[in-house]
Amino acid sequence: MPSLTDGAIRRAIKEVEVSQKPIALADGEGHGTGRLILVIRPMPTRVTADWMAQQWRDGGRSRKKFGAYPSMGLSRAREIYERDFADGIQKGRSIKTLGDSRTGTVGDLFEGYVAHLKASGKKSWRETEKGLNKIAGPLGRDRAARDIEPQEIVDLIRPIYERGTRSMADHVRGYIRSAFSWGLKSEHDYRSTAPRRFGLVLNPAAGIPTEPYVPSNRWLDEDEFLRLYRWLECPDTPVHPPYTRAVRLLMLTGQRVEEIARLHVDQWDAKERIIDWSTTKNGKPHAIPIPDLAAELLESIRPNAYGWFFPSAHDPRRPVSHATLYAFMWRQRGRGVIPVVTNRDLRRTWKTLAGKAGLSKEIRDRIQNHTLQDISSKAYDRWNYMPEKRAAMKKWNTFVRGVLSRRPLRSAA
Repeated sequence: MPSLTDGAIRRAIKEVEVSQKPIALADGEGHGTGRLILVIRPMPTRVTADWMAQQWRDGGRSRKKFGAYPSMGLSRAREIYERDFADGIQKGRSIKTLGDSRTGTVGDLFEGYVAHLKASGKKSWRETEKGLNKIAGPLGRDRAARDIEPQEIVDLIRPIYERGTRSMADHVRGYIRSAFSWGLKSEHDYRSTAPRRFGLVLNPAAGIPTEPYVPSNRWLDEDEFLRLYRWLECPDTPVHPPYTRAVRLLMLTGQRVEEIARLHVDQWDAKERIIDWSTTKNGKPHAIPIPDLAAELLESIRPNAYGWFFPSAHDPRRPVSHATLYAFMWRQRGRGVIPVVTNRDLRRTWKTLAGKAGLSKEIRDRIQNHTLQDISSKAYDRWNYMPEKRAAMKKWNTFVRGVLSRRPLRSAA
């Protein structure tokens, strides 16, 4: 059989339009073990033409689609067939296991890892994508990922570290290490098909040491809690109101900043005064009754048209990011109008002051959605502890009202 031509393809498509019967056009001479074919089929509203690799193996025929005509032209289809299928078919491999055989690049690796995070519902995918896009250029976006060496990553990170941004340097290291770790596993994961074969044998960032973790023990005492809360109620400088409200809700509930920042109207049960998250950082659903002070705050807020309680000042379609809240707090700290505190310090403050208010550590852990490690909690206990949480939040509400009823101390600033 002679080789296909574009003219022969167009004529065959017209023939199928008239006859409404499918046609399979083969490219090249001989039957052999496999060949490139174009399958043309009539559909209710149009005619489709799909490029397929065809294989004869163990007395049966199998086909695998890899493109559509005319978006993929004849010459391009031949290139892909020769590159991805011809050799494997000749060696007797099943056509079902064959595909794009190109070596994955740095760009392919980073894009694949971000897609994996996104598909897994990880909220960090946007931040990770932004970080990896900055890294891809210096490493060489079109270079084979397997060619990246540890020293190249060290040379990339060192200038960031020497500028004094040690946290950013460690973030860059983490992004690269995680992407290569995913790449090593993705090719051998029978549950999914990676778009590229990276041929990785090691993770070039695995041996690069992390920045030592220095745990903080900062928390606000009652006077500092009062001072910060009162400033957030009536700031001395123009501030996007949702930012101050979000931080106040953090102080009153002790939840993770990402979960409060992204609070949506669908998560708030006004009748029961419960906030309900279907998924959280530890992957588990979480629901808490909130103290009366927090409920009054939420009831005073009118969610925007997109349902966000705390929308971004720049894009109302999105909630405020945890990074924006961090920057907002940082600027006020720098002015000396509020105590030196981070968002995580606020979570630690709730833990500490709630203990002082008389809440047991177990119920504080449950309210803050800390993972309990004992086998009973992990494998057997399915009680939601809502009555116990309500009683604890009532006790906490009484404590906070007592703190807020005091006269603020004059700031040292």
